[in-house]
Amino acid sequence: MKKTNRPLVLASVMLAMFVGAVEATIVSTAMPSISADLGGFSKYSWVFSAYLLMSTVTVLLYGKLSDIFGRKPIFAVGILLFLIGSLVCGFATSIEELIFYRFIQGLGAGAVLPIATTIVGDIYSAEERAKVQGYLSSVWGISAVTGPAIGGMLVATIGWQYVFWVNIPLGILALLGVMLFLVEPPKQQKPSIDYAGAILLTVSLTCFLYWLVEGGVGFDWLSYETLLLLSGTVISGIIFVRVERAAKDPMMPFDIWKNNAILYANLVSLATGIIVIGVTSYLPTYVTGVMEQPATIAGFTLTAMSIGWPVAAFFSGRLLIKIGYFRTTLAGCVFLVIGTMLFVFMRPEFGPFWAAISSFFVGVGMGLTSTAFIVSIQAAVAYEQRGSATASFMFMRNLGSTMGVALLGSILNTSLLAYFKERGEDMSVNAINGLLTEKGRASLSLETLSFLQKGLSMSLQNVYGVTALFAAISFLLIFGLPRKKGA
Repeated sequence: MKKTNRPLVLASVMLAMFVGAVEATIVSTAMPSISADLGGFSKYSWVFSAYLLMSTVTVLLYGKLSDIFGRKPIFAVGILLFLIGSLVCGFATSIEELIFYRFIQGLGAGAVLPIATTIVGDIYSAEERAKVQGYLSSVWGISAVTGPAIGGMLVATIGWQYVFWVNIPLGILALLGVMLFLVEPPKQQKPSIDYAGAILLTVSLTCFLYWLVEGGVGFDWLSYETLLLLSGTVISGIIFVRVERAAKDPMMPFDIWKNNAILYANLVSLATGIIVIGVTSYLPTYVTGVMEQPATIAGFTLTAMSIGWPVAAFFSGRLLIKIGYFRTTLAGCVFLVIGTMLFVFMRPEFGPFWAAISSFFVGVGMGLTSTAFIVSIQAAVAYEQRGSATASFMFMRNLGSTMGVALLGSILNTSLLAYFKERGEDMSVNAINGLLTEKGRASLSLETLSFLQKGLSMSLQNVYGVTALFAAISFLLIFGLPRKKGA
């Protein structure tokens, strides 16, 4: 009988994860050029939100489908959708077209990352997974380091379209590697597909995530649209739970959440999703607007997190074997608390090195926890539920990032408006745009510059305070994990 070629499958899976993970950072670098070419700056954020929305909504569905039909066919469907989306993104002639194509890309991305991680859980033993999952976790950090550099180089040389097209040859190689060298066990039972559950889950999550992304931007938080979307979220969610409890083979098996290793890992994943999006979204704004550093220095402060993450992920696999899941994840959460608290105490005069150190500590915390959680979750369930369990972890992190974008953005805007109002200034949040470039700062009077920088600094301190709160919550949740060494 033909056997799985584990090294080649691992290389293919890491390549697939790199392509999916690098998409966020590589596109962010190209967005100024894309916006200048296609127009539609008011819809700028939807280029990111469309991708995040679809990948979050579908990740649980793909995880379950991979348990029913096997990893290979669902992985193939996901990566083909992702590659088709990447191809047409490069041909977009308007921002609206690009947003639609990003939906297609996100629809495929929802399968690539969780199934790639699940495949590794299938082909390696529990003892080997700790080290190998450390390699996979490091892909996230490496993609964050290389993404901006690759994106900047492509935009400067051959055009922003290649930011999307560079995915295609890499994705094809990853697909061929998995299809040719992965051998799966035959399915013994006839698949039972929970169509009703899939539809209800998609409706509920879409309503909720759309409200999070557009609330306070496309419509007021207290509005008819909010009432409609939240009603849709709650009603479809309640029906979904009832349908799942009665389903023969539910899309989301609730029994896996009864396992403490999965429940608490997923709750911490939700909180860390908020922390990561808070750092990556707003640290460059602080370094550029308040510290008056160029974009390259702002990028360096984020790169520090991207270095800490893969280094810690590499050592996390070894720590799991030596001290167990509980102590490894506890150490990770300690680093998250330290990193976020350093952000809270950051002041403009401390300079970008302080920001980089803070970022590095957060990266170390993410590297230690993410690897440990994936290994513990996959060890807690059988093969038939491993796809669903792994997808639930990915889903919670994505959900945390999506919630974080809305929550932290709202805190920042509200804090700025309150600052302006308290000081009797009739300014909009858009006034901050003048701080983000050297030319913009030069056009402001010293008094206005100081006023805006103080307001931005105070408002971002509120944002960092919330991220520190979620780090503290993560630390407390760790104590719900099983504490037996090797469990």
